[in-house]
Parts: sequence; C-alpha cells; structure tokens
Amino acid sequence: MASPETKFRALDGILLLDKPQGMSSNGALQVARRLFRAEKGGHTGSLDPLATGLLPLCFGEATKIAGLLLGSRKAYDTVAVLGTTTDTDDADGVPLRQRPIPPLDATTVAAALAPLKGRIRQRAPIYSALKQGGEPLYTKARRGDVIEAPEREVEVHGIEILGIAPDRLSLRVECGSGTYVRSLVRDLGEALGCGAHVGALRRLWVDPFLQAPMYTLEALQALAEQGGDAALEACLLPIESGLAGFPRVEVDAVGARRLAQGQRLRGYPPSEVPVAIHGPEGRVLGLGTVDAEGTLSPQRLFAWAVAGTAVKTDRSQ
Repeated sequence: MASPETKFRALDGILLLDKPQGMSSNGALQVARRLFRAEKGGHTGSLDPLATGLLPLCFGEATKIAGLLLGSRKAYDTVAVLGTTTDTDDADGVPLRQRPIPPLDATTVAAALAPLKGRIRQRAPIYSALKQGGEPLYTKARRGDVIEAPEREVEVHGIEILGIAPDRLSLRVECGSGTYVRSLVRDLGEALGCGAHVGALRRLWVDPFLQAPMYTLEALQALAEQGGDAALEACLLPIESGLAGFPRVEVDAVGARRLAQGQRLRGYPPSEVPVAIHGPEGRVLGLGTVDAEGTLSPQRLFAWAVAGTAVKTDRSQ
C-alpha cells in the first residue's frame, strides 16, 4: 500500500524491470509504480515468482500497447533439474515422483529436444495464469480441483544446449507468445525418461527490447533517494520504443485532427498488421489499421492525440 503522503501523477513511458526472484509480477509492478508515483501501470505478461529478468512495465498511456507486447518473441535461460517432477513443474512445487537419471550426452539431449521445436502442441502447467471458465488454473489447483490442463499451439524458435551435468541441463530458449518454459522442461524430462522441473529461469529479452538496459528494484530505489523523480524518469523509454516493430505511417496536422475525431484517411499502403501513426514532428499518435483499399482507421489513440497536445513524459508538469 502507498503511504498517505504519496502523491501519484500522470506519467507515460516503459520501464524495463529486472524482476527479482520470489516476487510476483504484479507485486513487482506495484513496488515500481509507487517508486515512480505513477497513477496507472501494467505489466506485459507474467513471470513466475521463481523467475528473474526482463519484465516490461507500462505506465500511463503506454498501458494501451501492453497487449501488443504480450505477443512478442522472447528468450530465456533455464536450468532443467533432472530426476524429479513437481506439481508446478518448477522448484517451488511439491515433488511428485523421482526417477533415476540415465547417462546423457549432447546427442541424446538434442534428440529429445528436437520434437519440442517449431510449431508444437503444448499442455500448460496446472499451476499457471491461463484461464479456464474465467478462472486462473492456479486458483483451481490450489483449491484441489481436478484440472484438465488445455493444450494449445505455440512456437519454439530454438533451444540451445548451454551445459550438461549429471543431474541438470542448462538451456537457452527462444519462443513466441504463450509458450511455457516449464512445460518444455517437463516434456523434455519425460522424453529423457527421468522427469524434470525448472530449477532456475531468467528472461533475457522481449522483442523489441533486445539490448536495452534493465533496472532492479534496488537500483531504482537508490536512484529515487539520490536524484528523485528526474533520475527515475531518465530510466523510462518512450512509448515509441514499444512500437518499433510496427509499420509507420505519417499524417499531417489536418490528418491528425481528423483521426482524433474518429474519421478515416485514404491513400496509405495496405497493412495486415496494426500501424503506428505518427503526426507532425514525428510524435506517435497511436495505433491504426490500413485496409486493402488503403484506408487508415484510428484504432487506439493516445490521450495527447485526442486532446491535440504535445507528448510529455510527465503530463503533470
């Protein structure tokens, strides 16, 4: 809870948080939001409490693109602990079964990994945020319900073997939206005949944030104490950074006003994906669609586009 003295403010931008182990994604978001005193915030897809690494946080108007970042390509480093399965498919769970570990080499592990790459059908862990009947599976599991975890199609772009030890494997996974690394490790363990669970998991990057620096909560706290709001705001990325992978279309001042009024514009290259609309001086106005006839329609505009005001990181100033 924020202290009674905390004065929240309108703040727009994206923070690349290095989530600590043992904290939920929402818990990490709330700590960061209080530090920045941001009125509105959201995260772009949960990391398990066990996991560390990149958790993009969206403040203010940036929350309007959070859903787009959920579907982005991601990369993880993970440690698969062999010989034991757990009810959560990771080290936070209760052990269910122990089996002997066969001798392993790179050839054997690579053969077991091969069916787990590409477009695959994957069964979600029963302890996951995936909803069934409007309720997260983890809620049902904690209540003791019998759960038939759903299967869905996901894409695993690659799995690299980083290291092989007698009782564990170190792996780097690059995957698309909806992929559970815990499920990959669980299924790998079954393919090897000994079972496995995730012992450690770190998210390295989320497209388009492949090389941008992350900040720990401790580092942010130190910045807040040393430099106040200005030091914290320097850590924020502009909303445009989250739209780097989307086609860009530009409109003039007249076109910007028409879009703000819900009107459509003609004469743009058709696009099968949403487009990032930029107005005068290159300021991003929001997202739109361009149909086969080249008609640009506003889809989700930012507050300054509708109000006709300039983009500011802190609109309270």
